[in-house]
Amino acid sequence: MDRGRLRVYLGAAPGVGKTYAMLDEAHRRVERGTDLVVGYVETHGRPKTVAGLAGLEVVPRAQVSYRGTVQEEMDLDAVLARRPEVVLVDELAHTNVPGSAHEKRWQDVEALLDAGIEVITTVNVQHLESLNDVTEQITGVRQRETVPDHVVRSADQIELVDMSPQALRRRMAHGNIYTAEKIDAALSRYFREGNLTALRELALLWLADRVDEGLERYRDQHEIDSTWATRERIVVPVSGGPESSTLMRRAARIATRRSGGEWQALYVTRQDGLTGIAPDQLTRLAAKAEELGGSFHTVVGDDAAEAILSFARAENATQVVIGASRRGRISTLLRPGVGERVVIGSGDMDVHIVSHDYVGRSSFRPRTDSLGTRRRVAGIVFGVVVPCVLSLLLHLTKDLHGLPIEAMSLMVVVVATALIGGLAAAVVSALLSAVLLNYLFTPPLYTLTIAEPENVVTIAIFVAVGIAVATVVDLAARRTAQARAARSEADALTVLAHSLLTSSQDTAGLLSSACRLFGARGAALLRREESGAEVVVASCGDAPTTVERADMAAAVDERSTLVLAGATLPASERGLLNAYAAYAKVMEERRLATLADVERLRLAELDRTRTALLAAVSHDLRNPLAAVKVAVASLRSTDVTWSPQDEAELLETIEESTDRLSALVANLLDMSRISTGSVSVALAEVDLAEAVRASIAPLVGGERIEVDVAPDVLALADAGLLDRVLANICENALKYTPESARVRVDADVVGDRVALRVADTGPGVRDHDQQRLFAPFQRLGDVPQQDGVGLGLAVALGLTEAMGGTIATEDTPGGGLTFVLELPTPTHQSEAR
Repeated sequence: MDRGRLRVYLGAAPGVGKTYAMLDEAHRRVERGTDLVVGYVETHGRPKTVAGLAGLEVVPRAQVSYRGTVQEEMDLDAVLARRPEVVLVDELAHTNVPGSAHEKRWQDVEALLDAGIEVITTVNVQHLESLNDVTEQITGVRQRETVPDHVVRSADQIELVDMSPQALRRRMAHGNIYTAEKIDAALSRYFREGNLTALRELALLWLADRVDEGLERYRDQHEIDSTWATRERIVVPVSGGPESSTLMRRAARIATRRSGGEWQALYVTRQDGLTGIAPDQLTRLAAKAEELGGSFHTVVGDDAAEAILSFARAENATQVVIGASRRGRISTLLRPGVGERVVIGSGDMDVHIVSHDYVGRSSFRPRTDSLGTRRRVAGIVFGVVVPCVLSLLLHLTKDLHGLPIEAMSLMVVVVATALIGGLAAAVVSALLSAVLLNYLFTPPLYTLTIAEPENVVTIAIFVAVGIAVATVVDLAARRTAQARAARSEADALTVLAHSLLTSSQDTAGLLSSACRLFGARGAALLRREESGAEVVVASCGDAPTTVERADMAAAVDERSTLVLAGATLPASERGLLNAYAAYAKVMEERRLATLADVERLRLAELDRTRTALLAAVSHDLRNPLAAVKVAVASLRSTDVTWSPQDEAELLETIEESTDRLSALVANLLDMSRISTGSVSVALAEVDLAEAVRASIAPLVGGERIEVDVAPDVLALADAGLLDRVLANICENALKYTPESARVRVDADVVGDRVALRVADTGPGVRDHDQQRLFAPFQRLGDVPQQDGVGLGLAVALGLTEAMGGTIATEDTPGGGLTFVLELPTPTHQSEAR
């Protein structure tokens, strides 16, 4: 039996119209005579979705009993017994009620497909297993119902049901998705415009990747090697030279000229691994590629041009950007370079040869001799003495062997000489061996004359092969030594780079690392004072106290020096020591810069606070004090007889002014405590519902606050500080909410945090002003001057952060501003939920 086909309608979020599109497709199929039934469709009470079911055959749902309730699920057995051509199954990621045939609905779908029934289904991008963590970061909600990616990826057809975030929010606001009581909460939480935009992009990118996979499968099945320019894909080979940045920038500019373009940097390393750039250079190239918006790749291949072309064809590249050759004209004429060979083999790919400042400048570096004088001398002695001794032994036993054995024995000595003393010693040994071979073993004996012409050829070949083999052996030995040195240096630089990224300004740790690497018994960082004395800034082990007593030294800056005792390095290997010195300089500069920045910020904040406090004291304290003084003076006056009503008004003025003074002084004191870091916090479990009601009880207009907080919602907070925070936020909300409107307070638990929202329906705050709301002494110009000094929200923010929480703002649906206060939850509550 053939397996059924699977069609998936993919959406970025609930409400984009997946189910409606599925029902629309069902009606088209029925009109064409297809035997189609509805296995399970969830309408959520949406009128258009309910209307879409009209005229379709619906298989009755199964009734499943669970924990004393009866719930409905798709009746898989009934659908299989009905055996339609096509069945509609909504919400692919749904978890079935325990007691059903399968745990997950996608497993029901697999059973239908195995039975040869075509299935049309729906799923949201946040329910894909591979994207679960990403969508949680975006929305703050972890989806517990997921479907494995391979189930959706195996679909014969995936159709994206798309809708702009603005249109989806309008649908939500009009009541086309959720019921009225859920609209405000949904718009301010999951259905934020930023969330929807990110989910939409995620869905588009996931589907684009699936399209690419399908295209590659088709090309592989039909053995298509030519490039299909469905989008601009650019490959830019880099050598690690100074021109690499120029080439990557050019590739990035070309890619951005066309929407959807992408580019990849490629480095080709040899298979023997003995030549190439250092690992730190590779790291810099990869970082540069990422910075410019591309990706970095490495491939192994001895033929760079062929490796580049193979990679470009595998990636379906449309263009190759390669730098002009750095070789000279004569070298290019004798042998085509990588660029020329890429052009020849590019086929239908465009190849850009980019000029740069290093064209024609050969990157050849003279070979350095890694052998010391002692090894070279030992090699020459070995190459002279051993052939003589071996020839004498062979001559004494000449009856036991012939010329081939004697020649090959001496050849072994030449190879050994190359390993010990290098090429020069091997050449000397090869020439001496040839003379001995001629003198002792080639007729006529004991003369340098050679009678047989073939013996002349034999000795000539011996010399040529000996020198050639010695050259190869010497080169291999040098490459091996260079590879070991490069590996050691690369490992050290990798450790150093990692330390730079994760540094905690531990100079002693840096010195300990230098001691381990160089085998030193001690290291120190010395600084020369203005008096000329040298002071030890940091040290480890048996460290020298002056530069003169050090075995190795590297300048850090004009006054500081890194010194080591008990270790020496040749001049060619001092790069690592200089790297450690440069890192020590970076650490010191970073430390000084951090201290200076902290001090600058502290002074600036103190100056700003001092100025604002003076302004507050000179104006906002003066007004209520003046009102109190006038009222008291009036009451004490004997010239006027006040009526009971007048006396009550004057007393009310005194009370209101005193309350304002008390609140103002309390906020000033709290702000002072926050600025000096002297806030004392005692965290404990707090019932949010009780805390909210207690904090709004003394507020004027507190009866206009509607509290919708469940009694079992707990937060980890300081009860006293939380009371001040809630009072300040709610007072601010009441201040901007019209008298006829209400302020709404609700809360819910998300993971290990509890989010409490205070939503007003006032004029709101512009986006660029929301960042300034919590700044001290900030009124944004919309509050009367006599109404506080703008410290309420700043105090709320400081106290919340002291308790380990956060405060943010967002627009209230329909107008206004919502404050979102997040606090940690007790451990047992988060685990229970």
